[in-house]
Amino acid sequence: MKRIGNLYDAIWQWDNLRTAFWKARKGASRSRTVQRFELNLDDHLRELATDIREQRVQSAGSTQFLIHDPKERTITAPAFRDRVLHHAIMNVCEPHFDRWLIFDSYACRKGKGRLAALERATHYAKAHGWFLKLDIRKYFESIPHGNLLSELGLKIKDARLLALMERLIVTGKGPGLPIGSLLSQHLANFYLGPVDRLCREQLRVPGYVRYMDDFTLWGDDPVVLRAQWERLEGFVANRLGLQFKDGAHLNRTAHGMNFCGFRIFPGWRVLNRRSRKRLTSKLLALDELSDEREQQSRAQAVIAFAKEGSSWQTRQRALARALTA
Repeated sequence: MKRIGNLYDAIWQWDNLRTAFWKARKGASRSRTVQRFELNLDDHLRELATDIREQRVQSAGSTQFLIHDPKERTITAPAFRDRVLHHAIMNVCEPHFDRWLIFDSYACRKGKGRLAALERATHYAKAHGWFLKLDIRKYFESIPHGNLLSELGLKIKDARLLALMERLIVTGKGPGLPIGSLLSQHLANFYLGPVDRLCREQLRVPGYVRYMDDFTLWGDDPVVLRAQWERLEGFVANRLGLQFKDGAHLNRTAHGMNFCGFRIFPGWRVLNRRSRKRLTSKLLALDELSDEREQQSRAQAVIAFAKEGSSWQTRQRALARALTA
């Protein structure tokens, strides 16, 4: 595929920066930082446009905090100015990133997402007798900057854009991308594109779905799947500088497979054990909210997630526990 050039100047154009601001503002309009930025919006956007045009953009910093969802993760929240910048970059680059990805890559893409990945995985589980599930060990924190920039260079020939990406990516001595920024999500999803191509174009895997760093291959011969596993292990190590987690799962589809919060069987799916526990704990936590509207809104979101599988009995038990707590 031909490398793409002439992208950089589109990033600092006025209409693109205003669109980026409104995207970054979504869901954060009550933040004092956002309100201060909006109060002098034109001045802030002109300053950002000048910094981008003159290639002197520097990170405005970030805030870090821990979450447990369910395992402990360090989230890095970029400063609002950087969030606007990331949206401005991805407004220009996302259509190209999307074209470089195969159909069955589902994270960070318009018209895709987790539910579409679940539907596709349920379809493949019905069509094939065996599955192989793999994921990358400590993915975001393990991505080598040099390798990522090299992969970007294979697709982008705009030197200024590559230099900007490097300034935003290389923020410390070690490898890794921070969890929590729009740019990190898209770059992390892009970085595994060569694995998708290997599976589809060379290994000819009959069933394949990737959601960020969770891969699943389906087939009808476990010997073939094991050989593909070995090929993939060498590929991600040698080309991408990554490793799979221990305990990759090769099994019959009839036994069920955990994926995106559900346990998938041929033709149907249910909440997995971890998601059932989270459903109950989130419903119980709603009692701590004093705003009834917010309680209802959050309850609807929790229940909507559970409805993506066969979960009526689980939902009824969780609601009963929440009501009697």
